[in-house]
Amino acid sequence: RGLVSSASRPREDSWLKSLFVRKVDPRKDAHSNLLAKRETSSLYKLQIHNVKPEYLDAYNKLCQEVLPKIHEEKHYPCALVGTWNTWYGEQDQAVHLWRYEGGYPALTEVMSKLRQNKEFTEFRKERGNMLLSRKNQLLLEFSFWNEPIPREGPNIYELRSYQLRPGTMIEWGNYWARAIRFRQDNNEAVGGFFSQIGQLYMVHHLWAYKDLQTREDIRNAAWHKPGWDELVYYTVPLIQEMESRIMIPLKISPLQ
Repeated sequence: RGLVSSASRPREDSWLKSLFVRKVDPRKDAHSNLLAKRETSSLYKLQIHNVKPEYLDAYNKLCQEVLPKIHEEKHYPCALVGTWNTWYGEQDQAVHLWRYEGGYPALTEVMSKLRQNKEFTEFRKERGNMLLSRKNQLLLEFSFWNEPIPREGPNIYELRSYQLRPGTMIEWGNYWARAIRFRQDNNEAVGGFFSQIGQLYMVHHLWAYKDLQTREDIRNAAWHKPGWDELVYYTVPLIQEMESRIMIPLKISPLQ
């Protein structure tokens, strides 16, 4: 019994220490206000489209013709952050990430204007014939993550999605506010988001790597940094489900 108690004491001490370094009190405000960037009111939309296998090439071509026009048109207060095909994970899948400068009013403005855009209406109709299913989420950025800005390639991207247990978002944020410093050395951290509308208590971490072996090397190196193992130890119980997608950017993606 003495051996078990002695072995567990470092974990217990670390857990007690962690209580005194948290920056967020979940009782003081809405989670979105506590966790999101305060210097920006940007809202993000994550779109996931499952494409009929025989239409994937046509779908990509259609997106590459239409999406840049929306991204480049100053009339629309939105920007295409990245657009990809899933390489490993669910197959024949497209993933798009949009940013709306100005939050919900910007989203409403863009949607209203696009309904009046005949080219976009035809695009949606043609695209609909190519899809098996589609879903989206509205997201906010974690305040402690990098801003997702355009980068040169070639890179592969990993979208790690976590379904958290209800009521644990603040706890997750407090731990990852410290954990992210372990993953900054190689500039692999692209962005971190949490859901507001759609499937709730969802977290998405977006990473960039040169290739799969580089991903493996970087992730393994994190385990040799003091403190990383403890943060993983305490965040794992917060997760109900998790998924990893390895994605390849389309030519039009600002994230290459």
